[in-house]
Amino acid sequence: MGEGNSKIVIIGAGFVGATIAYTIAQHQLVHEVVLIDVNRDKAKGEAMDISHGLCHMGQMDVHEGDYSDCADSDIVIITAGVNRRPGETRLDLAKRNVPISKSITENIMKYYTRGVILVVSNPVDVLTYLVQKWSGLPNGRVMGTGTGLDSSRFRTLLSQKIGVDIRNVHGYMIGEHGDAMLPMWSATNIAGQTLDETCVAYGIDPLTDEEKEELLSMVKTGGAEVIKKKGATYFAIASVTASICETILKNQNTIKTVSSVINGPQGIYDVALSLPSVVSNMGVTKVLNLKLTEAEQAGLDSCVQKMKSFLAQVQATQYDGLER
Repeated sequence: MGEGNSKIVIIGAGFVGATIAYTIAQHQLVHEVVLIDVNRDKAKGEAMDISHGLCHMGQMDVHEGDYSDCADSDIVIITAGVNRRPGETRLDLAKRNVPISKSITENIMKYYTRGVILVVSNPVDVLTYLVQKWSGLPNGRVMGTGTGLDSSRFRTLLSQKIGVDIRNVHGYMIGEHGDAMLPMWSATNIAGQTLDETCVAYGIDPLTDEEKEELLSMVKTGGAEVIKKKGATYFAIASVTASICETILKNQNTIKTVSSVINGPQGIYDVALSLPSVVSNMGVTKVLNLKLTEAEQAGLDSCVQKMKSFLAQVQATQYDGLER
């Protein structure tokens, strides 16, 4: 645990927010975790449930609170929002979640003194962009979980395909947390060997283009499959979020595929998406310029145009809580 009275505030005590709080407690990342929810009893109940197990984890202060607790917080995590309904478009989801996030941002900034704002709510890239703008904070001080979960699913599937320890599988999904995401096959490696070299070493055939497309499809639909089978996803995203928090709290300068507003790298401007980025206690401090293949660059360019178009649709939509 870091020095001083380290604190994380989690806004939203639903499945995701509560599981993030529990995961942070398990890893003993901070001295204080505050849960904020419109249903204060729900936040209090989740905090009590976690607190009752602390004798097996370690001393922490886990409690419900309000926006005033955002003062002197190292990290404020936004998980509040509505889930996507069957048949609902991403634009429909944005129409319902953007006003919620705007209100949350305004309330955070009433008490903000320092720290990083981490967006988990979806559509995460759009909300990361807007929260960055609404907050007025320096660029990079607001970030989203982005394709962190998608990269984790990518590595999991490769590990299972090859039969090697997942900790030795390195690879990134970049771009949008959504259908336009793309894998960086050119940078994927297993303990320093290329994917093809590893397959040869393990006595299996290198992945064909069709197998790669199938694996990509599984990454893209992984969340929907979990929701279909159990109703919601929260364990994996909690692990991803806790890992990002550890990087921030310990100022590790770790490279992660988090979402942030990009201005310059890869020739991209004024859009939030995920590229391998250096994360420290100040947020995203550097976005890496990648050496991509022509196909990967074309895919990223297409992703950027799609995301800008979608953001324009969101910003052009009139409804309470969103300024044109």
